[in-house]
Amino acid sequence: VADDLSRLKLPEYLAAMRVVAAESYRVLKPDHYCAVLIGDTRKARHYIPISIGVLQAFLSVGYTLKEDIIKLQHKMMVTRLKWRGRNYDFYKIAHEHLYVFRKPGMEEDLSKVKYSRRWW
Repeated sequence: VADDLSRLKLPEYLAAMRVVAAESYRVLKPDHYCAVLIGDTRKARHYIPISIGVLQAFLSVGYTLKEDIIKLQHKMMVTRLKWRGRNYDFYKIAHEHLYVFRKPGMEEDLSKVKYSRRWW
């Protein structure tokens, strides 16, 4: 699929997600929501927390994190067949993050949600 962001290398993917975050923030009305479903991955048997980079991208443009809903992945046939009878030195990634972001209202007191926003 043309313009499929998931095919990019991680630095380019996160840069593209910052563009997505900025544009969605620009067009979203105040006090409305944007949700992003994102999973993490592994490379060379090590965990790569892509979701943290996406979270940072959306918080850095001004969104407030309303919810982080953990979506468990059940009955993954391909994964189940691959793992049957094999010994691995890492755990399966069996969840995704459903981040629910809110664009603050025009007159909102942001001090009440300061730790749900970019604070680093």
